[in-house]
Amino acid sequence: MSHYIIALDQGTTSTRTAIINQAGGLVSQNNQDFKQIFPEPGWVEHDPEEIWQSAVGTLKKTLEQTRVGGDQIAAIGITNQRETVVVWNRKTGKPIYNAIVWQCRRTQEVCEKLKKNSKENMVTKKTGLVIDPYFSGSKIQWILKNVPGAKAQARRGELAAGTIDSFLLWRLTGGECHKTDVSNASRTMLMNIHTGWWDEDLLKLFEVPEGLMPEIAPSSGEFGRTKGLGFLPDGIPIAGIAGDQQAALFGQTCFDAGEAKCTFGTGSFILLNTGSKAVTSKARLLTTIAWKLRDEKMVYALEGGAFICGAAVQWLRDGLQFFQQSSEVEHLAASVSSSEGVEFVPALAGLGAPHWNPQARGVLCGLTRGTTKAHVARATLEAMALQNVDIMEAMQRDLGKRLRSIKVDGGASANNLLMQLQADYAATEVIRPQIVESTALGAAYLAGLGIGFWKDADELRKIWKIDQGFKVTMTGKARKDRLERWAQALKRV
Repeated sequence: MSHYIIALDQGTTSTRTAIINQAGGLVSQNNQDFKQIFPEPGWVEHDPEEIWQSAVGTLKKTLEQTRVGGDQIAAIGITNQRETVVVWNRKTGKPIYNAIVWQCRRTQEVCEKLKKNSKENMVTKKTGLVIDPYFSGSKIQWILKNVPGAKAQARRGELAAGTIDSFLLWRLTGGECHKTDVSNASRTMLMNIHTGWWDEDLLKLFEVPEGLMPEIAPSSGEFGRTKGLGFLPDGIPIAGIAGDQQAALFGQTCFDAGEAKCTFGTGSFILLNTGSKAVTSKARLLTTIAWKLRDEKMVYALEGGAFICGAAVQWLRDGLQFFQQSSEVEHLAASVSSSEGVEFVPALAGLGAPHWNPQARGVLCGLTRGTTKAHVARATLEAMALQNVDIMEAMQRDLGKRLRSIKVDGGASANNLLMQLQADYAATEVIRPQIVESTALGAAYLAGLGIGFWKDADELRKIWKIDQGFKVTMTGKARKDRLERWAQALKRV
């Protein structure tokens, strides 16, 4: 009998495999880092073959570690870094260029030209997105234009394109399935979020042939079955796919309109479930598809993302060598009671929502002779929380009411100091679950629902457990003063 779900969580800096049991427990997990490639300033790439090998490596290691046989796996769920794209040859399965990562800014000029030509209103109405290099459409366009022969190959139907989920699905099924789910498709800037399919006007705008793109399917249900892997038997259904942030929203059981989560990963991303209504933001947030279950209506969300969150701590660790392990930042930051006026705006890859300033760069200011590593570390944690406040306040303006609470997940959510800062600055209770790897959990939940491993959302709510809640302790005046200092720092970028 099949007792487990595998969640394959392909992130920006590493790939994780998790095994989830029927009680929603995390049986085992392993992750493997892979190389970040920076060919030019502002450009970010990944080697798709290295991504695939990291997926294979973690799958094998996790199965061996737990001694779970392939016949015990009921289904596989995939979640992934979203806007990152790959183009590969259908016959050989080989990528024709490195994956262009969501952080990459190489198509800035293309996006600026589209905005100058008054295309943004049309794009936003159809996609819920703003025109920005962040999204996939201009990345695919760049590959087709810059790889010799790619455009002609695409016209002849020899190439396939997709976000990382599509590439992994292709490999897992031995090249038999070229599909994606609605949540990932909604991040390409090529899909109409109201029709749920590729849009003719958008494809033409970015010069992308529709035949290049995968079939769009619901987030839960059978996409295909494993074939020719060796380390897993043929025939295991891949039954759930969602972009990482949507998967985290699902994994946090935010199934009702008005429920929200914040994932603290490489960036930080807040999603608010808006139900079957695609809410148009007046505060420069994104309207996106959260998920679609079989035979049910599309579920939408408002989203705001800060491009640099946990990556700021990685920069302190690797770039400035403040400490050896990222987890050390909490102790260092807690060794001082305040940042003593030090402000860090971590716009190391531009500013995301609600500012949308791709040309912004990081600012570290307020330094004195008395400034130490500890003050900079604390300013970094404060900035991570303050970026999220900007997004949450924009969401609240769109909704016309305050968020009563927000669920948190991701690696940095284990940082108690950061979680308390988040609660105080946002004036909102922060709730952390027992399993903070909500992205993987969401992929598992979607796959399990897709095959009947779990019956429905109510069953999932029952198995989801709280670890700790962080109540607001800051006075209104202190909060107002802190937000004003942050606003002044933002003016410096």
